[in-house]
Amino acid sequence: MGKNIKKTVNSLVKRYNTRNPFVLAEYLNIMICDSDIGELKGFYIYKQRKKIIFINRNLKNTETYKFRDMVMAHELGHAILTPKSQCYFFSDNTFFLKSKPETEANLFAAELLIEDKIFTEHEDYTLSQLSRLTGYEERLIELRIQNNDIAVLNN
Repeated sequence: MGKNIKKTVNSLVKRYNTRNPFVLAEYLNIMICDSDIGELKGFYIYKQRKKIIFINRNLKNTETYKFRDMVMAHELGHAILTPKSQCYFFSDNTFFLKSKPETEANLFAAELLIEDKIFTEHEDYTLSQLSRLTGYEERLIELRIQNNDIAVLNN
């Protein structure tokens, strides 16, 4: 599963020369709706042969945390890997559910947002340091590490 996702991500990045999930969605003609969707962080639907990602307009990226990008990359993973499904991102906790579609979307997000060079250029960093460096949750970085058998220092 993981190696095919990595291959898919690498192919998209090479073709479109970006790791930005919003830009990729535009290239792939996936509609993005920035909406007030209450407690939902984001969701993906396939309706009338159109791929649509809804992102909660209240989500923000900050200088130290890229939560909005993480949600968008996760939903983009659903749109690419399971295009005819309906997928909802309810809260911070659902980002790491164990179902196959959720695991695949998380892995897609991790592969898209965290480049290989981060680990080679900072091989002496701990998981916590990598999280601060990239702006992504430790759990996302840990998933990326596990999928690629990357060694990092203990915290």
